Amino acid sequence: MCSIVGLQGNVKAEDIIKMLKSSKNRGPDASGIYLDKVYDDIDLEEFEDCSQYPIAFGHNLLSIYDLNDRVSKPQPVSNDNLVLVFNGELYNFKTIRNLLSKVGVDAEIKCDAEALMYLIDFYNKGDLVDAIRMAIRLADGDYAFSVWDGENLALVRDPLGVKPLFYGQNGDLRGFASTKNALKEVGITEIETLKPEHILFNWEDIAPAQPIYEKVFEGDVSKIDKLLKLSVSKRVEGLYEVGVIFSGGVDSSYLALLLGEIAENVGLKIKLYAVGKEGSHDIEAAKYAAKFLNLDLIICEVDEDMVREALPSVVNAIGDDNLMKVGVGLTTYFATKMVAEDGIKVAISGQGADELFGGYKRYLESFVNDTLNYDIRQDMSNMYNVNLERDDACSMLNGVELRLPFLDKSLVELVLNIQDNKKIVSMHDDMRKSILRKLAFEEGLDYEIAYRPKKAAQYGTGIDKILRKKILKDTDISEFLE
Repeated sequence: MCSIVGLQGNVKAEDIIKMLKSSKNRGPDASGIYLDKVYDDIDLEEFEDCSQYPIAFGHNLLSIYDLNDRVSKPQPVSNDNLVLVFNGELYNFKTIRNLLSKVGVDAEIKCDAEALMYLIDFYNKGDLVDAIRMAIRLADGDYAFSVWDGENLALVRDPLGVKPLFYGQNGDLRGFASTKNALKEVGITEIETLKPEHILFNWEDIAPAQPIYEKVFEGDVSKIDKLLKLSVSKRVEGLYEVGVIFSGGVDSSYLALLLGEIAENVGLKIKLYAVGKEGSHDIEAAKYAAKFLNLDLIICEVDEDMVREALPSVVNAIGDDNLMKVGVGLTTYFATKMVAEDGIKVAISGQGADELFGGYKRYLESFVNDTLNYDIRQDMSNMYNVNLERDDACSMLNGVELRLPFLDKSLVELVLNIQDNKKIVSMHDDMRKSILRKLAFEEGLDYEIAYRPKKAAQYGTGIDKILRKKILKDTDISEFLE
């Protein structure tokens, strides 16, 4: 996880620096910019340049230790033809690097950004958009990036919108960034979100030919378990320790169970992190599940003072005072704060399971009305700006990257196309997520955990009660919006 920024027009170098400073929490380990050339590993406080440029890029690096030969390298990256800034993770980095070697690309490729740049360059025969489409067809990962070929600028976001990317305009100045606040630093206040799988080419939006949510085929239920295991495995490959945002419910417990199986073979260290009021539903469930899984559990028992202290930062980061979003955002914030305090930079989250497998209570009505598949697809297509941008913003306040195994492209494509009655078995199915619970139990998860009823994060932790019954009595949280 990093932050990327860019400006096009009559660009002052100091504006790129301001944007990078505002999003430094997303990448505290190194910063780099492109003006007329790449300046990597610069000191944002000391760098000076009074010139103006037609285009500029910036990057803040969150360095994640990798046991493989892939490194976290300062950006932007460039070659003779392209300049690129990248935020995210390519889970098939080795495959892409090996492919480039086989087709004769003579370059020492050490990071995801370089692999993607050389892949686009290889396919670029004068049509940058076509080259990008060819490249991202091969890319397996969560990403947002921008690439410049000397004449054309393109912004790209992953198929599910796991990584954020915003853009806007202030007069003749156009810009993009990983955060809205970075754009506001240079006077860009009318801000758009780049939609998942879209390409913004010279500031014109290009939609995908067939979004992931529109693909229809007969899904094979027997493949779900294999794809989920693969998704978890590739999201921790090369790591020596990882945190799990943990509630003790089926989603996070199933992921922790699979991580435990992986850890037996590769020596991965796993810690579980739970958030809630003392004695809350989630805390008690997390204790039970952690004991069953035989994994270390770290608990943050929140109180009114803690919520009051965190509230301004969280509301400002998510850019919304919606109480439900704030409640969930606070849960993510407190959990990743513990992760960061333990020196861990990657946390696994069960985000996406409720939408994908039909976990919400309102889906019972959808099932009865025979609209479950449609409603799930709609929710999945809107998840990027309902849930993902919120969670990303709150985790990055602590410099922690969230990885989401349930939002793997191949898994999502498959589960969207399995029968409705595998997710909800009847109008009386109060548990819902039937196939996921069944798989988790068959994998070895305790019955009480696998079939624990769904409870929303903000309610299970007790944070919603703190907000509504105490803080809202004397606080207008909209005042925290900048």
